[in-house]
Amino acid sequence: QVQLVESGGGLVQAGGSLRLSCAASGRTLSNWHMGWFRQAPGKEREFVGGITRNGLTNYADSVKGRFAIARDNAKNTVALQMNSLKPEDTAVYYCATYSNRIWLVSAAREESAYDYWGQGTQVTVSS
Repeated sequence: QVQLVESGGGLVQAGGSLRLSCAASGRTLSNWHMGWFRQAPGKEREFVGGITRNGLTNYADSVKGRFAIARDNAKNTVALQMNSLKPEDTAVYYCATYSNRIWLVSAAREESAYDYWGQGTQVTVSS
């Protein structure tokens, strides 16, 4: 059984940083493309960024230059480093495994492309 667990969320002031981690059991994350999504209150879940098995990354325009995704294969984790946080970054953040062996940038932005999801971690950015 595959389980993903996010951690590292919390309350931070605007301009601050947080580092989220996604840990897995039942699946070796280095073998899978991964994505991070977020869902703000009253809004649909949206793509934040993704990382391929080979370490290539891409990001939503809203976070480009501020967020970075990285793998730690030894720990079987994927991290989301968030810098220069803004109040509009407030959301529940989720990691997920991309279900296809072939990474398609357009498909990777859709929830339907992912098969396993974590329970989410809350990030709140105060102004």
